[in-house]
Amino acid sequence: MREPDGLYDLSSDIVDVPPGLPLVAALTGFADAGSAVTQLSDYLLETLEHSTVALFDTDALLDYRARRPTMYFDQDHLTDYQPATLGLYLAKDELDQPFLLLTGYEPDFQWERFTAAVIQLVQRYRVKSTTWVHAIPMPVPHTRPVGVTVSGNRLELIDAMSVWKPRTQVPSNALHLVEYRLQELGHPIAGFVLLIPHYLSDTEYPTAAVTALESISAATGLIFPTDRLREEGREFAAKIDGQVENNQELAKLVGTLEERHDSYMQDNPLRSPLTDEDGELPTADEIAAELQNFLAIRRGGEDETLAE
Repeated sequence: MREPDGLYDLSSDIVDVPPGLPLVAALTGFADAGSAVTQLSDYLLETLEHSTVALFDTDALLDYRARRPTMYFDQDHLTDYQPATLGLYLAKDELDQPFLLLTGYEPDFQWERFTAAVIQLVQRYRVKSTTWVHAIPMPVPHTRPVGVTVSGNRLELIDAMSVWKPRTQVPSNALHLVEYRLQELGHPIAGFVLLIPHYLSDTEYPTAAVTALESISAATGLIFPTDRLREEGREFAAKIDGQVENNQELAKLVGTLEERHDSYMQDNPLRSPLTDEDGELPTADEIAAELQNFLAIRRGGEDETLAE
């Protein structure tokens, strides 16, 4: 393996990074149900003071043909190009507490070298703890709080917050490997998997981003502004509830999800919050079909607002 420090360039403008900061990581890639990670990353970079510590070599890590960057065209010429970025940033939370933020695209290539590079940066800045977030679709109801599965070696977080502890095989992402290697080194690390209602997985679900921020706060003590996201989440939930109330079959299906979720949370001996006693998953296609109409109406309303 080539030297990991060849994968990134340290910023020449960055001031000294205080040692012992927490590291927060959120990479967009294989799974981002409810656009939780995308919303989280955008929100933090938009709302918090931050400066670049290091940028990773996109040409070495990204499959451009799988995730093509955006090029802007104006009538007869190209006007702008926005390449994908993956960087480490020094940021401050709402109380001016500093922390490190690793965000951007998930690498397509050189995972072991990328992991070694992250570990190198963790050791360089004597990172206190690492916390990362991703989101997967699950047949759970939107009328209940977004649950999380917690992995890593921070048992206090696992015991207090992990609502589902399966024994299973999962398709990994790059931060899984980072977690695995950091755990081998005894570095404090926690990974939060947000369990997003699968019928909302293809849309931007603000409540998912709120849960991501709350999870990071629980792990790090950092405080983030969430008022805008919470308000967007309430408006989004109200529109979905309206769709459910006006469709008897949809209401029945959501009710079934609620019953299974509540039974599991009350220590009912079900196999998981996702299945019934026979191991059957609730039908999702009908929920998705109805909510597609809602999402289409929502997009149409937004287009009309923009037109005005």
